[in-house]
Amino acid sequence: MLPRRLSARLKHLLAHSPAVVLLGPRQVGKTTLALEIAETRPSVYLDLEDETDRIKLSDPVRYFADHERELVILDEVHRLPELFQRLRGVIDRGRRHGKDHGQFLLLGSAAMDLLRQSGESLAGRISYLELGPFDALEVAPAALDTLWVRGGFPRSFLADNDDLSMEWRRDFIRTYLERDIPQFGSRIPAETLRRFWTMLAHNQSQIFNAAHLASGLGVDGKTVASYLDLLVDLLLVRRLPAWHRNVGKRLVKAPKVYVRDSGIAHALLGIRDKETLLGHPVAGPTWESFVTETLIAAAPDGTEAHFYRTATGTEVDLVLTLPGGLLWAIEIKRSSAPSVERGFHIACADLKAKKRFVVYPGHERFPLHADTVAIGLSGLARALQAEK
Repeated sequence: MLPRRLSARLKHLLAHSPAVVLLGPRQVGKTTLALEIAETRPSVYLDLEDETDRIKLSDPVRYFADHERELVILDEVHRLPELFQRLRGVIDRGRRHGKDHGQFLLLGSAAMDLLRQSGESLAGRISYLELGPFDALEVAPAALDTLWVRGGFPRSFLADNDDLSMEWRRDFIRTYLERDIPQFGSRIPAETLRRFWTMLAHNQSQIFNAAHLASGLGVDGKTVASYLDLLVDLLLVRRLPAWHRNVGKRLVKAPKVYVRDSGIAHALLGIRDKETLLGHPVAGPTWESFVTETLIAAAPDGTEAHFYRTATGTEVDLVLTLPGGLLWAIEIKRSSAPSVERGFHIACADLKAKKRFVVYPGHERFPLHADTVAIGLSGLARALQAEK
């Protein structure tokens, strides 16, 4: 197993907050990370998908009182949403008894439900952390293309060969559609959602066109929007907003949308290996989404991510506004000999970007222009991490 970058951050939050929510899609490694934390302190772990563990919480106040001096880890906590109301009193009682941090670690796969339920009940008592798949800072530089092709879910990336990786990803997609998503209350037919998910993969990193997708599925635009909301909530798809501040030009307002894990996007499209991917039209767009996800994950807490595009086509692939207002403009190229067009410089001037980068598949850093630097993905991710 590879060590996770967020391990130190999670320990820090547990040392300063009564409760921490660790968000992430299923099979991303939340439980593994939580159990590693449990080995370092007195802890108790409950999997709320297990009926036996749910029965233990038939009287949650008493159970938590019995384990007041331990870290209580609740996996798949969305299965018992009524717990959040009880946790507030338990946390406050723990504070009165001198334990003001490290009481609960809550693991969940549905972002919006958990954020809403926990935010309403535990305001001021809870911290949040999102664990994504492996990223470019967690693997060796030589494995970067493998990470792009297979994605970062641990069992996919670490599989012995491409065929086993593809088999795991197909099973993951099927299980999500047929078992996991219905558990969240969705009544969308599995085959319909698969078609929508696959359409998003075909349109990776493109402007979201609800009418076009709705026509392909035979539904209306509002229905398509609800499908998108579900996949975004499950942390499987990212909706990257357009830059919306006034720059004196007509801006594109619709978001870009993409499947967050490039390996899942490739599996939806039947792309098994790097050779097949390089010959497919989606190679450039999935590289863009892969880079975007890595950089957002590496950026300091509080960073805002957008893309910039005017009605005339002037654009920047990724705009990161760091805490304090420092703005980085990032163009993403799959070519090993990257270049930028005049429109990128115009857009950077519109945005008043402080730093300008072009990310490419190589490892060297070199100037492309007086104020624009070509840099590899790992190098830029490390530069962002150093801003924290």
